[in-house]
Amino acid sequence: MRRADTLAPQPLGHWSAAERAGIRGVITDIDDTLTTDGALAPDTRAALQALADAGLPVLAVTGRPVGWSLPWLSGPEAWPLLGIVAENGAVALQASADGQIQRWYRDDAATRAAHWTRLQAALHAVEAHIPGARRASDSAGRETDIAIDHSEHQRLDAAQIDAVVQALQARGLHTTVSSIHINAWCGEHNKWVGAQWAVRTWLQRDLAQELAHWVYVGDSSNDAVMFEHMAHSVGVANVARFLPGLQHAPHWVCHAERGAGFAELAHALLAARA
Repeated sequence: MRRADTLAPQPLGHWSAAERAGIRGVITDIDDTLTTDGALAPDTRAALQALADAGLPVLAVTGRPVGWSLPWLSGPEAWPLLGIVAENGAVALQASADGQIQRWYRDDAATRAAHWTRLQAALHAVEAHIPGARRASDSAGRETDIAIDHSEHQRLDAAQIDAVVQALQARGLHTTVSSIHINAWCGEHNKWVGAQWAVRTWLQRDLAQELAHWVYVGDSSNDAVMFEHMAHSVGVANVARFLPGLQHAPHWVCHAERGAGFAELAHALLAARA
């Protein structure tokens, strides 16, 4: 049963087996949710494969860029995912049967070009006027948004993060803060919009109409929109860092952090189906 967002997350073990048994798909964040120290640990990869083998598709929705996401969908390092929605809902990526990556964009090429000019001006202004603000190291792979690093390679304190967010929002951009980056973009998409789009495109299903059968797992502020909309939502343990500032918290929380927390959730879902 969906709990009020004002309540603190409850331990994952309190989630009823009956509700877990009804889950038919998983939507997940990537950084510090699937990954641990920037990599997919063996137990997390095994958990993803076990979910796929059980017929539970896993869709990743991330603020990471297209260029960063591509290697995880094809080749020897490919993750067993339904696909990746990158750049906070702007681009959908899926591997075809022959290993080629198909791309879907929410906006047409002309709109993307106009937005890109506006975004680059904002990025240069932030770097020029806010001490310590630097673009994320994955910026070369971005096509529809910009990102400022606050915890991956650079370190910004809360006041600096707030200054960056305010500067970007003053330019009319949408923003969100992940566990590592401050992202900004033009347009009305976000993780929730992107997740609905991908489920409709790839599975011909309506996510909003079958929320009882999906679960979302995340770890930070940019997951709040998913925690708000999903009937079942889970935070890996490191979500504790962000809980005081979250308007919408996950319903349940894992004992383990990062990729181990995702594996914990996967095992809980599979155990309920046994």
